[in-house]
Amino acid sequence: MEQPYIASVELCMPLPSDSYLNHIPAVEYLAKGNQLHFQKPVTFLVGENGTGKSTLIEAIAVNYGFNPEGGSKNFQFSTTASHSDLHQHLKLTRHRQAKDGFFLRAESFYNVASNIDELDRIPSFSPPIINSYGGVSLHEQSHGESFLSLVQNRLKGRGLYLFDEPESALSPMRLLTLLCEIDRLVKADSQLIIATHSPILMAYPNAEVLELSADGITSVDFQKTEHFKTTQAFFDNPQRMLKYLLKEER
Repeated sequence: MEQPYIASVELCMPLPSDSYLNHIPAVEYLAKGNQLHFQKPVTFLVGENGTGKSTLIEAIAVNYGFNPEGGSKNFQFSTTASHSDLHQHLKLTRHRQAKDGFFLRAESFYNVASNIDELDRIPSFSPPIINSYGGVSLHEQSHGESFLSLVQNRLKGRGLYLFDEPESALSPMRLLTLLCEIDRLVKADSQLIIATHSPILMAYPNAEVLELSADGITSVDFQKTEHFKTTQAFFDNPQRMLKYLLKEER
């Protein structure tokens, strides 16, 4: 990647004092005047539930012009307006214009698939939109298969791609496939910002891992994240961990 499509994000105006967003660690970090920089082709946002990963990546996506429920900039549908107004308070530093882009949001991907089917039922839409997604309705595939159909067929490169918890529908083997697709996109001059809990994805070479916590946002080695350490501790000795967690009687 020559230069990042998005180089940084910051809070450009304060949030209302009564906004729930003020209590989200990622937002608190930005509210203190900190900028979040994206220096690598792949940036992972990691952290415990509630630290603001999805809230932040959603706000970046909407500010950039993507549909809040996911899709490209061409998607205009709205099922439920559940996104926050954080995007209105953000400033993105953009170095260049991406030729392609997509916001993959796991929790509302069903709505994206439904919208594609609905549009393809309109006679004026030709060729069918689904042709860009592998030619088979995303609803006629498993959740994981539809995710990979999107990534493998629709995402062409030279783009900005924002993923929110893409691992939610994928088996460990399919996560390895996704790693290969991420690498394909990076080699095709793309930038990816990914909110994830998956240590497998975090292992992508030369990616920056930004860990969100109550103490702020810090760049860490993926093996230092709580996700990696907890997963490793479990598989090093699952019986001991289960005995401790389940308080097994002696």
